[in-house]
Amino acid sequence: MALLEDAKKSAERITGWQRPSSEEIAGLLRPGKRGLFRFCDDGIIPNHSRWPVIVYWNAIQLPRTFDPAAIMEDLFESNGWGDSWRNGIYDYLHYHSRIHEVLGVARGSAKVRLGGDRGRTFKFSAGDIVILPAGTGHQCLGASRDLLVVGAYPRFGTYDECRPDPDEHDRRIKSIAKVKRPRQDPMFGSKGGLLKLWKLRG
Repeated sequence: MALLEDAKKSAERITGWQRPSSEEIAGLLRPGKRGLFRFCDDGIIPNHSRWPVIVYWNAIQLPRTFDPAAIMEDLFESNGWGDSWRNGIYDYLHYHSRIHEVLGVARGSAKVRLGGDRGRTFKFSAGDIVILPAGTGHQCLGASRDLLVVGAYPRFGTYDECRPDPDEHDRRIKSIAKVKRPRQDPMFGSKGGLLKLWKLRG
């Protein structure tokens, strides 16, 4: 599936086929229900000590006239979140210690556990957007066959992939603390909830 989606992505970028304009994307946004979820350090998965996971439920309309993944990619890019990819969500527990991540469900649905083995399980569906602060454990426990997720990252930070490792735990906590708050919310830019909810101090 990943190779096919990469081919589609390349073709769309060359031709502009089924890619919405910025005005069209703005018209697809839904300022609907938002969820905030905090997860504690369990000694294996650090999570984030101050900043919550932000979920925008049913956040964007995905009409068939556009490629749903293209909508997500262009939305994130317009708000300073790039290096996007298309795929699913890994079925093993992992986190990123040097960068934040946004996940947008473009198609299908997935059962995802956030926060590690002692965390919480969610069902995410097409149109949901999940913002993970550095350190947040995530793992796909099951998904529909047509699942397609778009991921992206803020401009500042370095991608890494960490697996549960008690011996590396303390070092990774120090790395997480150094990851700066993004300048914009990946969905609503400078007007998004991230800038208010991820406080710089306190």
